[in-house]
Amino acid sequence: MRKTVITLLLIILMPCLASAFYSAENMSEKGNANDLMREEVLAAHNKYRAELEIPPLAWSETLAAHAMQWANHLARSGGQLRHDNVSGEGENLWKGTANYYSHTQRVEYWVSEKRFFKSGVFPHVSTTGDWSDVGHYTQIIWRNTTEVGCAKATSGDRDIFVCRYAPQGNIFTQKQKNLYEDKLYLSAK
Repeated sequence: MRKTVITLLLIILMPCLASAFYSAENMSEKGNANDLMREEVLAAHNKYRAELEIPPLAWSETLAAHAMQWANHLARSGGQLRHDNVSGEGENLWKGTANYYSHTQRVEYWVSEKRFFKSGVFPHVSTTGDWSDVGHYTQIIWRNTTEVGCAKATSGDRDIFVCRYAPQGNIFTQKQKNLYEDKLYLSAK
């Protein structure tokens, strides 16, 4: 009788135990993926900030959660990129082939705007005359920004990558200097 009760308990409890085990395993894998993303995103952002001797960004779980909410919203809405007008947070958006690009490549896509950047008072910071040609880059190097949080969602065959920044950058009438250019100027004297 006792063996029968134990056997019945095991039969009843095994699915629950297995479910708990696999959920914990999945959470651990998701946690590891998030840790890797955080490290890669911070390294990519801070590489370009260090070039200009701008203090590094710190990761914000709050900003990452906001980025995840917006990335999921965009994915559910068909994947068309549009900015969320959240007060106090800056935002960079990216979309590309699902599971093809690294987080570093996504950040470097934004940094590629550097070729059009010039020192100046925002929005007069682009050699093209259009600040949106450098807006992703200026958000990354905005001196007053101290935190970043990012997330990825998938819509069909496209990944949507959202980074949120605090305090936000790209503030009109604030000076944004390219310190690298200033160093070249100073060293040429």
